[in-house]
Amino acid sequence: MKSSPQQSSYLRSLDRSSTRIARLSIFATLGAMTATNFADRLLDWYHEHGRHDLPWQQPRTPYRVWLSEIMLQQTQVSTVIPYFERFTRDYPDVHALAAATEDDVLHRWSGLGYYARARNLLKTAKIVSTDYDGEFPQTVDELVELPGIGRSTAGAIAALGYGVVAPILDGNVKRVLARYHAIDGWPGKTATLQRLWAAAETHTPGAEHISAYTQAIMDLGATLCTRSKPLCPVCPQETECNANAEGRVLDYPGKKPKKAKPQRSTTMLLAEHDGAVLLAR
Repeated sequence: MKSSPQQSSYLRSLDRSSTRIARLSIFATLGAMTATNFADRLLDWYHEHGRHDLPWQQPRTPYRVWLSEIMLQQTQVSTVIPYFERFTRDYPDVHALAAATEDDVLHRWSGLGYYARARNLLKTAKIVSTDYDGEFPQTVDELVELPGIGRSTAGAIAALGYGVVAPILDGNVKRVLARYHAIDGWPGKTATLQRLWAAAETHTPGAEHISAYTQAIMDLGATLCTRSKPLCPVCPQETECNANAEGRVLDYPGKKPKKAKPQRSTTMLLAEHDGAVLLAR
């Protein structure tokens, strides 16, 4: 049974309360590192070296931010750009997307993979078009109620689309913060994820710089603090990065524990008629 928005908000408040003590402890361990310096160094680097001409930045609207953030999940920027341009040409606003059929959306999505994203994209477009009169919610709590939008994506929409102070923690940001603070463990584990969120919240600046900072930390992870060949000598955080100081940059973030892959036997039926293979959707 689906909970009401009020119940969902109440459950989230309970969850936040249950982790508050743990987060206070985490903040204490981060106390020696000034969040302001981290953000300042990052912003200085971004203004000179960051990406300022991505298609979803010109113009930057909540709709375009949302669309790009969904497409960028598990997908490279270079791959996303032509898809984004096609979508915004055919569906210039959320009302136009909401009026599309699922087949049309999936056809335009073909090649991006993870097709549940496209289905959730259409579901959210319909909700925003009808229930919110085409205007995306401005709070993280409301945004995460929409299909396909998690906490980090909600933070990106709020920060980039509305200038709302909200932390993000996508894959690139997890890598940057895990290395900067030498946070051990696989980010998929609750304890590790809580430490990363605490770090993200600590470094997130006020409303004046939130939009630039949000783009900057994503850019840093995508262009310098990369998974296999990080460019540490030109990173603005190099001198303060704990993983770099330890000489263990590639050890962070921790790897997902390997599980033995199960082996199964199955029988497949192939239907043929007059030399043709019969297929059903």
